[in-house]
Amino acid sequence: MTEIFTGSFTQQESIPEEGIEAALAVLRHGRLHRYNVADGELGETALLEQEFAAYTGARFALACASGGYAMCTALRALGVKAGDKVLSNAFTLAPVPGAIASLGARPVYVGVTEALTLDLDELEAKADQADVLLLSHMRGHICDMDRLMAICENAGVRVVEDCAHTMGARWRGVPSGRHGVIGCYSCQTYKHVNSGEGGFLVTDDEELAARAIVLSGSYMLYERHLAAPPPEVFDRVKYETPNISGRMDNLRAAILRPQLRTLDEQVSRWNARYRALEDGLQGTPGLTLIPRPEVEEYVGSSFQLLLLDWPKDDVMNVVSRCAAKGVELKWFGADEPTAFTSRYDSWRYSDVPSLPDSDRVLAGLLDMRVPLTFSLEDCALIARIIRAEVGAVYQQAVRQAG
Repeated sequence: MTEIFTGSFTQQESIPEEGIEAALAVLRHGRLHRYNVADGELGETALLEQEFAAYTGARFALACASGGYAMCTALRALGVKAGDKVLSNAFTLAPVPGAIASLGARPVYVGVTEALTLDLDELEAKADQADVLLLSHMRGHICDMDRLMAICENAGVRVVEDCAHTMGARWRGVPSGRHGVIGCYSCQTYKHVNSGEGGFLVTDDEELAARAIVLSGSYMLYERHLAAPPPEVFDRVKYETPNISGRMDNLRAAILRPQLRTLDEQVSRWNARYRALEDGLQGTPGLTLIPRPEVEEYVGSSFQLLLLDWPKDDVMNVVSRCAAKGVELKWFGADEPTAFTSRYDSWRYSDVPSLPDSDRVLAGLLDMRVPLTFSLEDCALIARIIRAEVGAVYQQAVRQAG
């Protein structure tokens, strides 16, 4: 009997009841703006920042309108300006190079390995081209952060981490976002906490934190931040830092605070689903799974597999056959970007380099969301469907070659 999956790859879990009640309280009193607080009230956004700083171990945290805004603000706080070059991943999503281009700066792309991480040999070769690296932990895969930081420190490159897919992850016990000078995170619906849209910026540098808070639109109300530097730091930067408003509001913060408290539990649930998919696909002929280093504590909220060196028509056949069975796979090798799979040669507002090794990886890369609305049984079924369809196309190719 043919197996069919009938679940949704875009349906997230509902907001926790505690978050719903907190949001209703904000709606009832009407003080949605982060700085509109009653006497003695700290405000949901300020409390969320304090809690996120504690969660990541950072001195300072800023809650803002989106993960993309956090990255733009990080680059501005570091002094990146029009015409500057910024190193970044060739394999990432459009908001990352978009953050660079929004400042009039120019991305310098660094390739991707078969482990779906930044090619550190290539980074070392290009490190003299810029003094900032906007590093994307794309799809939750963390590169060797010890070697990366050694390369960047040796070259005088400051690192901003895009942790949209790694909130809750760690490398050798260090939370993602805490190796570089600034860490940026997303709270968009398909990320690890869900406020529809939103983001965080964390840093230990007091001047960068003050600049980021002013950039976000503090209107001189920075004393209402609980995870911020002291007033004298703002006195050094407030007259030369523009206001580019991108604040988080108290409604979204109220929704997020209960989710942050249960994030580690959610990470465990995601990883159980990831492992169920991985177990079901082990040993599939023609299919390569992505190795996870022992020192990487990942968040398995998405799943990737490689059909390396397969003809494009065969990869497309796998995608269409799986779709017919209810399994949605996104392909990074298509000629035109679809389903958020744009890549470095799609972003024509910047120079497009020749990266043949990266092209080989992306041509065989399939990607899948793993929402927590999936059960472990769902994941086992999905793995069986993928295994069967990859196997069918692979065997057909073998017969034709023979």
